Amino acid sequence: MTDSQSFNLALLPAGFTDLLPRDAQAEADGTETLMSVFASHGYERVRPPLLEFEETLLSGSGAAVAGQAFRIMDPDTRRMMVLRPDITPQIARIASTRMAATPRPLRLSYAGMSVLTGGSGARETGRQIGQTGIELIGPDSVQADAEIVAVTAEAIARLGVTDVSFDLTMPLLAPAIIKASGLGQDETRALMHALDRKDAAGVAAPGGEVAEILTRLLQAAGPADQVLAELERAVLPDEARSYSTRLAETVREIRRRLPALRLTIDPVEFRGWKYHTGVCFSVYAAGSREELGRGGRYLCMDNEPACGLTLRPDALFRVAVPRKKRMRVFISPDASEQAAERLREEGYATLAALEPVADVRAEALRLACSHILQGDSLNPVG
Repeated sequence: MTDSQSFNLALLPAGFTDLLPRDAQAEADGTETLMSVFASHGYERVRPPLLEFEETLLSGSGAAVAGQAFRIMDPDTRRMMVLRPDITPQIARIASTRMAATPRPLRLSYAGMSVLTGGSGARETGRQIGQTGIELIGPDSVQADAEIVAVTAEAIARLGVTDVSFDLTMPLLAPAIIKASGLGQDETRALMHALDRKDAAGVAAPGGEVAEILTRLLQAAGPADQVLAELERAVLPDEARSYSTRLAETVREIRRRLPALRLTIDPVEFRGWKYHTGVCFSVYAAGSREELGRGGRYLCMDNEPACGLTLRPDALFRVAVPRKKRMRVFISPDASEQAAERLREEGYATLAALEPVADVRAEALRLACSHILQGDSLNPVG
């Protein structure tokens, strides 16, 4: 038997999968719900291309995802191209170039697929991932940060996902504390590694004030009020204090808009926030260990302030309330075309007979239809 004869045609590369009708429809419906909420808040949809030239896509904030990018050569120009591993850098490019003259604040939304060379840690196991999100470009304010959280929370709630929490962090805070301590490169590297691993003993190893502050902040991670109180008590260098103040102001503004939203803070988390410059967010829901989305503050290609959040539809739709499926109606050969059209307008799915049918009921059951339209009469199959 040859290789071509033995090859399983259903086999796909690792990290890629087919979505069959039920899941594909759920994804399409869920994405449309999210995009509808975004549009209601003035976020206009854009659609960047799946491929871009390497020097364009991997510049600026895109440099942080260069290690996850598939590269191919353009056969026409002989220049290297990249399959996007993340849509956010593309939005930054669009804002800085094609929409540079558009009045600010600029609100953009997007939905599409990205491709990674490998799963991005605990957040993804696949290599083709869906991304749906919003970006607010122009203002650098707590009001802008809070809007991103509020709009995202509303969109998630529209899917029926309850008991959602937003985990906030300020990835520049811990590095600012360490920088002010005067530690050498080796000690700094070891301390950052310990923080990344949540290794309390490693964080305490350097000793002195920096170890005491970081140990207390490491142990304080949890409800937002608890962490902010610890940050307020801590003796922080000026730069770190400015980051702490911004974090506290952002929490107050989110609380003003959404008093019941559950907020947690990990004050020394910086893992995965490679190009972010301010408050960052991760989204979780009770009953799921998956991260539903993440985002935060960053700079566009021309150093213009921006803030956004990208949802992971594959994770989000696993905890969303399933939508009621369309009722399927078998349209018998003698059915009224006008009646069938009315049913489609009312939200039914109609499956027309394509040839004479001996047993209409048996055919309807075979096609998983709950009703049959005969003439102008709609009758249940059972």
